[in-house]
This record gives sequence, C-alpha cells and structure tokens, in this order.
Amino acid sequence: MCARIAEAELRAGRARGSVRLVLASKAQTPEAIRAAYLAGARDFGENYVQEVTTKRRALADLAAIRWHMIGHLQTNKARIAVENFDLIHTLDSERLAAQIARACPSPKVPVLIEVNLGAEATKSGVAPDHVEALIDAARNLVDVAGLMTVPPEVPISERARPYFARMRELRDRLAARTGLALSELSMGMTADFEVAIEEGATMVRIGRAVFGERKR
Repeated sequence: MCARIAEAELRAGRARGSVRLVLASKAQTPEAIRAAYLAGARDFGENYVQEVTTKRRALADLAAIRWHMIGHLQTNKARIAVENFDLIHTLDSERLAAQIARACPSPKVPVLIEVNLGAEATKSGVAPDHVEALIDAARNLVDVAGLMTVPPEVPISERARPYFARMRELRDRLAARTGLALSELSMGMTADFEVAIEEGATMVRIGRAVFGERKR
C-alpha cells in the first residue's frame, strides 16, 4: 500500500511522504489495529464515537497513534468526539462547530469540512456553493484545516478524477478568498485513492485494501 501511494506521489510530481495514509478501521478489532500499528501505521479512521472509546482504552499503550473521525458526527456526540479524536473530517454545519467549540473552547479543534460534491441525499456534507459560508461561520469556533469528500460511486476509478479535481480547485479558490491555508484534502479510498493523490489529496482513507473485506 505504501509503495502504491509513493508511486502515485511520483506520477503527480509530489514529494514522497506528502500523503498521509489513514486506515479506515471501522469494525476492526483492537488486535487488528495493533498489528497495523506495529507494521508502521499511525493514523486510524473511525465512523462511530462509541466504537473508538473502547479501542482507545484497549490500545492506550500505543503512544503515537492518531485517531480520525471519518463518519457523520451528530451534535450530541461532539464532546465525546473532541475527547477521543485528533482530527474530525466531517464538519457539516455551524451548529456542530459550535458544539465542538463548546466542548473544547481552547485550543481550537482541527476539523475538515465535508463537501457533498454529488448532491447525494444518502451522504452528509455541504454543497460546494455553501462551503465558504460555513468556513466564515466556523473559523472562529474551530480550526478549519481543509476539506473532505466522498465522491459518487463510479465503475472505474478514472471517472472519479473530475470530482477530485473539482475538490482541489474548490480548496484553492476558498484558500485565496478566506485567507486560510486549507492545507488538507481528505479524499480517496481503496477503489480510487491513486487518482485522488494525482489530483491533490493529502490524506487517503483506506480500509478494505489493508484489512480485507469486513465480515457481515
């Protein structure tokens, strides 16, 4: 996996190590996460706050582990999320930003704004045209570090490229207009992460390619 990421970085003319691998560890056991950590992984993405609290206790001895919230976050779970995650990828409302800030007023919690590029009713996130307004509303409450997206499902990875390119262009435009660095772009998963890297992803969220198919 690391070799494929490095090859995609090279094709895009980017520095080796410029993309962070976040292992999507939803439904994985603490033992599986520990094995991945011992193999060199440090960043793990979870979808549910109640699941990460159990895993953090079981893996408390892994000092360098970093936890990412990559699932939809309900406002009533904001305090638990702040206590357990190093980065929240899924900010989608000013109300959620206010709840996060209330749980931890200082220092500001780092977040990414989730963008729903395909206007899909089944996915969370804000429409591209509304991202700037959310940044303006949230920037004094949280540390807006960048953007995140899950593009519409496509049959081949190359067809996801326009979505990733659009995301990079949106980030660049908003960085210029807001004065924020917005340095992080969380986009790309097992089926399309190499294309996402070629289009500017700084973090890819990969589960199946590392852990295998989840048991149902």
